[in-house]
Amino acid sequence: MTLVQRGSDPRLAGGRLTIDLDALAANWRDLAERSKPARCAAVVKANAYGLGVEQVVPALLAAGCDTFFVALPQEGVAARKIAPKAEIFVLNGVHEQSVATIAEAGLIPVLNSLEQIELWAGHCSSRGLNVACALGVDTGMNRLGLAVADMLAFRTRNVSEHVVSPLLVMSHLACADQPDHPLNRLQLESFQRVTEAFDDVESSLANSAGILLGGKYLFGVTRPGIALYGGAATLEGANPMRPVVTLEARIIQLREARKGETVSYGAAETLERATKIAVVAVGYADGYPRSGSSAGVPLRKVASAGQRGWIGGVTVPLLGRITMDLSMFDVTDVADDALESGWIELIGPNIPLDEAAGSAGTIGYELLTGLGPRYERRYIQAPES
Repeated sequence: MTLVQRGSDPRLAGGRLTIDLDALAANWRDLAERSKPARCAAVVKANAYGLGVEQVVPALLAAGCDTFFVALPQEGVAARKIAPKAEIFVLNGVHEQSVATIAEAGLIPVLNSLEQIELWAGHCSSRGLNVACALGVDTGMNRLGLAVADMLAFRTRNVSEHVVSPLLVMSHLACADQPDHPLNRLQLESFQRVTEAFDDVESSLANSAGILLGGKYLFGVTRPGIALYGGAATLEGANPMRPVVTLEARIIQLREARKGETVSYGAAETLERATKIAVVAVGYADGYPRSGSSAGVPLRKVASAGQRGWIGGVTVPLLGRITMDLSMFDVTDVADDALESGWIELIGPNIPLDEAAGSAGTIGYELLTGLGPRYERRYIQAPES
């Protein structure tokens, strides 16, 4: 395996983030297989879900991916520098300040309103540019996209006036992570009305969870996001994806505390036994949320436990409140030789991403995209044969 280091000096960082690009590529190939006969794209918005677009996009290109989705034009420009021949769609569409950048970079905007359509058509036509685009339709999420009736009316107009040249029509599932939710079927039926009208244009509905729904939800192009990065796409069943991210925190002090003493701000946690405490150099400034504290935050009034770590084959509970730069774990039951390693796993093969997110009252998406810049980042990838 090769190891490429980025970010903080590994000698100085309080935490290390290991990103397995081979697992990422394997997840994309798995999702591409599940997507057939549709072709599989990749969502790399938010700096590839916090993992680094400069490393993630080349790994996906090597795996065979040639179509990418981003949210913002600057993300598209960054991806274009890495993937000059790829199709790159900008999900948030265009506005007055972004339209020129999107056109000049050869990006494909997802136009989500009649106003965006007119802006794109006017800019491109006046400069003799290609008016290729995607069209977004809202089928029940009330987020982005034209209403179905407006989309169908525009289709009639566009046939006669050729306002724009859509390469793709797309919508987004709101509840695909709940396979039996009735909105899935309603959205599918609404989107089918659109695809029947745009029968000469590719179509896309399925996100990661939509791919796992399979069947009629696949259409022509799928758009996996969280599943690529090892997160669970649905609320039911085992996660079929390989873990991509391992986050470890450096132990900077071991201390002994007596039964009855308290830990961290607010004296919110009282020790029930004599305890060996490992203080680690990761906190909420690093994207390890304070809401994952074991005590003294509102979430703990409704949830039973906070974050856990893992070291030497032992699961270790977090103690008290997570602070800006530090967190404390109960390592009383860990062997001394294991503690000598100097690191506690916070996310990884033993503490799944979605478990860590759930302990903080959030989702894997938010935990990944919030990972801070202070970590040593290590990218693992097998050498090319």
